[in-house]
Amino acid sequence: MSTIAPARTRAIGVLCLVGATLAWAGNFLVGGLATAQMGAVDLVWARWALATLPLFLIAQVVERPAWRELLRAWPRLAGLGIIGIGGYNLLLYLSLEHGSALNSSLINAFNPALIAIAAVVFLGARMSVRAVVGIVVAFAGVVVILTDGDPLAALREPPQAGSLLMIGAIVVWTIYTIGGRRGPRLPPIAATAVQAGAVLVIMTPFAVWDGVDPPQTGAGWGSLVYIAIGPSVLSYLLWNLALDRVPAPQAGASLNLITVFVAIGTVLVGAPIVPAQILGGALVLAGVLLTVDTPRRRPA
Repeated sequence: MSTIAPARTRAIGVLCLVGATLAWAGNFLVGGLATAQMGAVDLVWARWALATLPLFLIAQVVERPAWRELLRAWPRLAGLGIIGIGGYNLLLYLSLEHGSALNSSLINAFNPALIAIAAVVFLGARMSVRAVVGIVVAFAGVVVILTDGDPLAALREPPQAGSLLMIGAIVVWTIYTIGGRRGPRLPPIAATAVQAGAVLVIMTPFAVWDGVDPPQTGAGWGSLVYIAIGPSVLSYLLWNLALDRVPAPQAGASLNLITVFVAIGTVLVGAPIVPAQILGGALVLAGVLLTVDTPRRRPA
């Protein structure tokens, strides 16, 4: 019985990881349709207008946080929210407006390696030779994606706007991640809810002044509702349930499933996948696995 229970717990954790990454992958696939009808700024506001209250309710049920302690940290949480909740999503949706979901997800896959570099520079973390090799391999993959398999093309013409915006997005998310590590540990769902609330309060006057354009079709409304529920609420709940059942390094490595699911979705909708995307994506994923999946031994 003692063997079956951990196996079942781990299986539930794996299913939660698959569900969370599948929901985040859908953000790339559906985000392009939503931004085409609403625009990136309106989509960011509408997403968190619909998702903030459910996040607070789920945080109360799952984490039962000390809200007074969280509210005392509101200046820091508001700053993090503007960077991560607001800035990252705005740049992500702008990249989907000007590029493909697959390209954006492939560049996004480089984010763990970029965070590893930032942790060395700003947090004093150490990096193994294996991790350095992984970062070089992953960076080579990003170059292949940005230049469509021809690195010298960067000398002739700049990369696509969508790709550059996605690079900006992962830089912003890296700042958000490192900034989040420099403060007291807070319940993750509750902290996300407070950050989303801060972004919503800041963006609402601008949204009211500018006038939010709602989606014009049923598919547009469906995309908005999915984005508000799937990648904004459900994924955070599943991710935190998974972290209680699966080791953190394996959970981190599972984020590569986002790119895999986006690639599958791209094939299913009949969009073309070019050889440069396949080669670049393979290099990025392999490099990131080398970076985050360190050998299992105790440090000296």
